[in-house]
Amino acid sequence: MDFINEMILKELKEDSRISMSELGRRVHLSAPAVRERIRQLEEQNVIKRYTLDINKKALGYPIDAIVEATIKNNRYADFKEHLKVYTNIDFCYRISGESCFLLKGHFQSFPDVEQFIDALQPYAHTKTNFIFSDICEDV
Repeated sequence: MDFINEMILKELKEDSRISMSELGRRVHLSAPAVRERIRQLEEQNVIKRYTLDINKKALGYPIDAIVEATIKNNRYADFKEHLKVYTNIDFCYRISGESCFLLKGHFQSFPDVEQFIDALQPYAHTKTNFIFSDICEDV
């Protein structure tokens, strides 16, 4: 990974819809040269996909929570299957440590959070942390 590729990734992370000509200006390359570098990064699986950052609060989900889940009675498969029905979950990672899984969800109300946690109880013990702000978002 050279410095130019690092600059390209940084720019794409900020705005994946940037034009090739604008990206080329920012990294001091021609648009075709930038396009070729991006194609190579995609082939090497450095760039896996392009995503969209959705403002969940604007969609009516003002409450964000991180939930730690510790599986009960070896119900890993049941837990994973249960989570598939929720569209408000950003991620669910299998982790090491005291908990088995770490997930982030967006909710419309505290009763919605409570209902979600209650629905997890047959599968896991949970610990819920509410997110007040994202300090990295302001950087």
